[in-house]
Amino acid sequence: MTQNAVLPLWRNDGKSYLWDLFKSPRGIFKKDELGIEIAQIALPAALALTADPIASLVDTAFIGHIGPVELAAVGVAIALINQASKIAIFPLVSITTSFVAEEDAKGSSGVENQEMEIVEKQSLPDNEKEELIPKSDHTEKDSGGIKKRHISSASSALIIGSALGLIQTLILICAAKPMLAYMGVKPNSPMLKPALRYLTLRSLGAPAVLLSLAMQGVFRGFKDTKTPLFATMVGDVANIILDPIFIFSFRLGVTGAAIAHVISQYLIALILMWRLMEQVNLLPPTIKDLQLSRFLKNGFLLLFRVIAATLCVTLAAATAAKHGSTSMAAFQICLQVWLASSLLADGLAVAGQAILANAFARNDHEKVMATAARVLQLGLVLGLILCFVVAIILQLSSQVFTKDTNVLRLLQLAIPFVALTQPINSLAFVFDGLNYGASDFAYSAYSMISIAIVSIACLYALSSTYGFVGIWVALSIFMSLRAIAGFFRMGTRTGPWSFLRAS
Repeated sequence: MTQNAVLPLWRNDGKSYLWDLFKSPRGIFKKDELGIEIAQIALPAALALTADPIASLVDTAFIGHIGPVELAAVGVAIALINQASKIAIFPLVSITTSFVAEEDAKGSSGVENQEMEIVEKQSLPDNEKEELIPKSDHTEKDSGGIKKRHISSASSALIIGSALGLIQTLILICAAKPMLAYMGVKPNSPMLKPALRYLTLRSLGAPAVLLSLAMQGVFRGFKDTKTPLFATMVGDVANIILDPIFIFSFRLGVTGAAIAHVISQYLIALILMWRLMEQVNLLPPTIKDLQLSRFLKNGFLLLFRVIAATLCVTLAAATAAKHGSTSMAAFQICLQVWLASSLLADGLAVAGQAILANAFARNDHEKVMATAARVLQLGLVLGLILCFVVAIILQLSSQVFTKDTNVLRLLQLAIPFVALTQPINSLAFVFDGLNYGASDFAYSAYSMISIAIVSIACLYALSSTYGFVGIWVALSIFMSLRAIAGFFRMGTRTGPWSFLRAS
């Protein structure tokens, strides 16, 4: 059998190789070292992910008191900003987390090995001892005696994040009017002036946003999600406090809302930079150490992945809109609940990625499998819990979203799909984290592109036959294929999981 051959999914004892991932369910919530490590990473990460949407809701509530035109204008501007940011944010954060975790683990291992070697050779003559003292270290002390890490990936991430932020600012400012026109804000629309003003001012915060997210990736690589949570909460609280001051007290309206948001983003960036400079030497020895080519190569792979995944959801929304405003309203409500519930699974994905990247760098395959098994088990349990929670929330609170009987009727049809796919969604998101932790970016990109092609074909075929229900069947297929792709990679023991062949 060749080195790259795909091995069977089943062992000689008749059990799947994937059985090992779920064979000890009683230890899911065990408070051992691994369980505590996962919780310490996943919980703050999940809270940080939910902090921004909550702050955005409060932000929207303040703007809503200005007037309906301003609220609609800001909504269009935010949609453009989110789409522009999403393309850059996801690859940047994911790659930074993996590369920093790998480099930090390798550097720490090197220092430990050097120190052990020196201790073992203490009995040698002085002239031989000097040859064993390492010329370089993973850390260095500053003038205050505080040790700092040498992590060139961190510097690379900050440079790329800053560059992407500046590019995004220029694009949003220069192409503001054409983009708003594409979103339906015509030159004679009353929304144009407030939307243009808000979009232009908010775009000035793009460098801070991208830089902050790059630093969040660095901290995640260090398995530290508490610092990003702290910075995010401080910034969001500042935004909530400044909103009424600028909007109402200074009577700046939409302009005040944008200024408050930009200030909060730069505050987050300053806090993260301050904390990062305490731990990391951000000036690498040479340009070569920045690893920019490695970042860009894998960044483009994940960029294509993001585009493929976003295209599926965007086309599903467009298909729902073609079926009428009633269909679109019901779809939008279900989609927001469907996506919001994934934030908790994303916390587990972050934990899995950080721990796996560190373990792979140390060739600690035992911890790799233990971590993969634990986060997948936790993801499945979380998905089952969300299945019931989402079903109950949508069933009991449907009328909070709308009073329209036709929309409510369609909501009832979609609830089973939104609820029952939660376990599948959780596993799919956790597998994403595992793939990134294994630096399996190429497989993640190519598999997502293939899945998107199949899912889009299913979307058009099913929606034309079954309408609104067909759209949700297609989205269920989309998420199921994502989970299957993760299982397939592990089960066939290919790529970074080839070490399982020896087990």
